[in-house]
Amino acid sequence: MATDIARGNPTERAFVTPEGVDLRLNIGDAGQRAAAFLLDASIIIGVLIALSLVLALTGVGAVGAAGKAGVEVIAVLWLAAFFFLRNFYFTAFELSAAAATPGKRMMGLRVAARDGGRLKAEAIFTRNAMRELEVFLPLSIMGARAAEGGVDAWIYVLSFAWAGIFVFFPLFNKDRLRVGDLVGGTWVVRTPRRKLTRDMADDGAGRRAIYDFTTAQLDAYGAKELHVLETILRDSDRKTLRDVAERISGKIGWTRDPHETDRAFLSAYYAALRERLEQKLLMGVRRRDKHDV
Repeated sequence: MATDIARGNPTERAFVTPEGVDLRLNIGDAGQRAAAFLLDASIIIGVLIALSLVLALTGVGAVGAAGKAGVEVIAVLWLAAFFFLRNFYFTAFELSAAAATPGKRMMGLRVAARDGGRLKAEAIFTRNAMRELEVFLPLSIMGARAAEGGVDAWIYVLSFAWAGIFVFFPLFNKDRLRVGDLVGGTWVVRTPRRKLTRDMADDGAGRRAIYDFTTAQLDAYGAKELHVLETILRDSDRKTLRDVAERISGKIGWTRDPHETDRAFLSAYYAALRERLEQKLLMGVRRRDKHDV
């Protein structure tokens, strides 16, 4: 789970995983999230424009033959496509391994579970279902009234006030959460751009002859835990190294030598786990975390 804001960095949060590891994360700021949404909205609008052109070009003959009924069919197809895009575009991309839409990926953001656990499908569905209430409902009301012959001034005021409350809601909480994030138990964090370094793997590889981990012991964790372990080794905090070494050895059933150091054990396990994950990746198997079977 997340704790208070870290000192000296207003966007950094202490993020404690279910294993008890304190993994520092940086939340996405309001500007990044707004830019990501505008990029995604531009993609959706672009798709709708392309669809409109296709329907216009291919539907000319049908409209001429069917008259008003042909126009209604094209309108229904366009509305169905718009409904599908606005409801499933965000959900589909955030359910992927990247947990991010194209806009979020371009801005270096991804969705994560606030409790430190695995990002669940129901959380993604919930956070995106709320967007219909936050943005599209007031716009739909205005559109429907306009189609009926005009929009009263008070409808404009109420609709914009409704949308404004939800749109600007992230500015009034420290974690920049949308209402959908609050309900779904998620938040948007910055994706670490730092890649795993080969020298760290090489450091652990020198100890592999001493540590003969079995396949089952290595399959206890996935790519997410590998990244966490890299961060822990890089920070080299003694207490954290000791705690994590005890947790890993207990989970995989490894009997530790009383003379070995925590860092030596973790470095060896890091190198072995990385090698195992890379081998599986070559066979087309990508294990995202320990829950991914």
